[in-house]
Amino acid sequence: MHIKKIAVLIVFISFLYNCDSPKTKHPMPQILPMPDHLETTRGEFFLDNSVGMSFDDNFKVSATFLKEFIETGSSIKLQENNKISFIQDESIVNDEGYQLTISPKQIEIRAKTDHGAFYAVQSLRQLLPTDLENGTFNHESITIGCVTIKDAPQFKHRGMHLDVGRHFFSVDFIKKYIDALAMLKMNTFHWHLTEDQGWRIEIKKYPKLQEIAAFRDQTLIGSYNADPQQFDGKRYGGFYTQEEIKDVVAYARRRHVTIIPEIEMPGHAQAAISAYPELGCSGEQIKVAETWGVFDHIFCSKDETFEFLENVLDEVLELFPSKYIHIGGDEAPKTHWEKCPNCQQRIKEEGLKDEHELQNYFITRIEKYLNGKGRQIIGWDEILEGGLAPNATVMSWRGTQGAIEAAKQHHNVIMTPTSHCYFDYKQSDNENEPLANSGGFLPLEKVYSFNPIPEELTKEESKYVLGGQGNIWTEYIPNEKQLEYMAFPRILAMSEVLWSPTDKKNYPDFVARVDNFHQRLDALDINYANHLYEVDGGAVTGGYELKSILKNKTIRYTTDGTEPNGTSEVYSGVIPINKDLVIKAAIFDADKKQGATFTQPITSHKALGKKISINVQPSKTYSGSGIGGLINGISGSDTRVNDKEWLGFDGVDLEITIDLGEETEIRSIETRFYEAPWMWIYAPKKIAYGISQNDIYSEAEIAESINTHAKVKIELNETTRYIHLRIPNSNLIPQGKQGAGNKPWTFIDEIIIN
Repeated sequence: MHIKKIAVLIVFISFLYNCDSPKTKHPMPQILPMPDHLETTRGEFFLDNSVGMSFDDNFKVSATFLKEFIETGSSIKLQENNKISFIQDESIVNDEGYQLTISPKQIEIRAKTDHGAFYAVQSLRQLLPTDLENGTFNHESITIGCVTIKDAPQFKHRGMHLDVGRHFFSVDFIKKYIDALAMLKMNTFHWHLTEDQGWRIEIKKYPKLQEIAAFRDQTLIGSYNADPQQFDGKRYGGFYTQEEIKDVVAYARRRHVTIIPEIEMPGHAQAAISAYPELGCSGEQIKVAETWGVFDHIFCSKDETFEFLENVLDEVLELFPSKYIHIGGDEAPKTHWEKCPNCQQRIKEEGLKDEHELQNYFITRIEKYLNGKGRQIIGWDEILEGGLAPNATVMSWRGTQGAIEAAKQHHNVIMTPTSHCYFDYKQSDNENEPLANSGGFLPLEKVYSFNPIPEELTKEESKYVLGGQGNIWTEYIPNEKQLEYMAFPRILAMSEVLWSPTDKKNYPDFVARVDNFHQRLDALDINYANHLYEVDGGAVTGGYELKSILKNKTIRYTTDGTEPNGTSEVYSGVIPINKDLVIKAAIFDADKKQGATFTQPITSHKALGKKISINVQPSKTYSGSGIGGLINGISGSDTRVNDKEWLGFDGVDLEITIDLGEETEIRSIETRFYEAPWMWIYAPKKIAYGISQNDIYSEAEIAESINTHAKVKIELNETTRYIHLRIPNSNLIPQGKQGAGNKPWTFIDEIIIN
């Protein structure tokens, strides 16, 4: 009897031990964006035909979405019971917050609103098999690990933008795009509907907008900067009928996505003026734009124009119930206004100082009209010029300065700076990357590093930052698959930036979850860019470093320019630089190569790794690898400035000193500058140089720009320790050019001393 008691006790203790064992817990769920609080618990919930759902009308959208997702994606049919229950919980403070609890017997979704419950459903969705996304799940039940999630967003405005003016996208694709936003807990779709190259919204009062403004005769092929430019000779265009727009708006509402329409004014109006020439200053007949850029034909400030815009907006308001209407306000050249009798008369009558104040008058008048209809305006940060309309929200795209100014004036702000939010920029150094806007470069990690709160704002001022959004301009995005490629996976990073708490952000962990999320994107037939298996590199003290964003990956490399293979040297530490090298590297699984080859030429020269100082620091947006990057042996990109090597300076004169450490014989100094007037970037006309402590400076002419690069090479035969360079900012940008009247940017590349 005593032995039996001992045996029973052993079994009981063993049972308790197994219940306590962490092995009974499931792996941490791979949810995007990362929830605020996520805890796995022991046990499993079995989802099968015995499971039902209970909810009241307050959660109709969320519950209907979940029911359709399960029943469409599998053979499981939900019953009428409360194994999955939606519960209204007023103690949850945030309207978009939720609590999701999965226990062996029940799934419980608690939220204050249907909006919050919908986001709980999106988290639950990511705990279910990816086969449900495309209806290929063929089992009778689903096992879900038990978990507790308490979650709420960091920012109110979490959005994505899409330009359909340059290239047009179908209603079906717009819905697919909205589906992706909803899955990632983004709540706003900024629909850019009018442009110089096409008017995309039906306005019944003005039929020529559909007949003329919605179509262009041909489209630019290849880069805008090509000389000569090439065109396809094919008529192109399209527009959304009002019935289609109503359908899309209703579709988005069922996913708790608000659509903010954008009707551009006073600039980016060439398509509208082509249909109704009287809306412009000259009254001349013009064509819908066939290329990209900024155009001088903008809306005139006469009363007839305001009548047109008010009539257009009346129809827009009937279609879009959103609180906000975006009215553009960006890139509006004043050249026609300066010569226009109507505009000059308006300036005189209203007591305005100049054309910039006329733009403020224009925006304020439209804002007053929309405020009278119960709506608010959003405008790009140019609406700050000449004074800010009283109730306007500023969308800050040209860096963060516009946001800072607006927030300090107690205006709401949405952050979308080019440096972190323009998904039409390249995302990899791969040679096969598609053509992208402005030579820009925005890799996944930089998107993830985005902090929507500018550090210049106080805690009180930061409350005016509503959130942020990613932007996709479609000059070089002609089809849906390429658009998806540009959006994914960067949209995943943006969703986490805007939803998850800052202290939860961890890039290696995020990348692992992205790698896992690829399966879901595959099931959804979303074409994403997969750069996770690429090698990256950079100069460090003592040489050059290689790295991968995925952990525990083998990197093999060569230094003679040959292609790495399964027998190439395994990277184990910094590669020394004592001669010119061409490093090539790739990730390998055993002897099988994964991903593309990384290539980095390195020039060994006499300033490599020496001391360098400068009178001003580069812009935070274009700081490359820091001032040391000017003498690290690595030249910047030939096609873009937003990389790790070009340094950008905003309208300032530069003084650079290189200390070689000892008297050194030198034969030449050479460097190059970027030249891109459409980006406000101008090379200096000349620089001055000196080679001693008490310099008498000599001047060197900058070679004429070829393919966006202006070079200088100074031939010498001297022995010196110090090299000094004085680089003046170019003159003010001339009239007729983008940014006229402003000081341009200076971008400088590697300084090579031989």
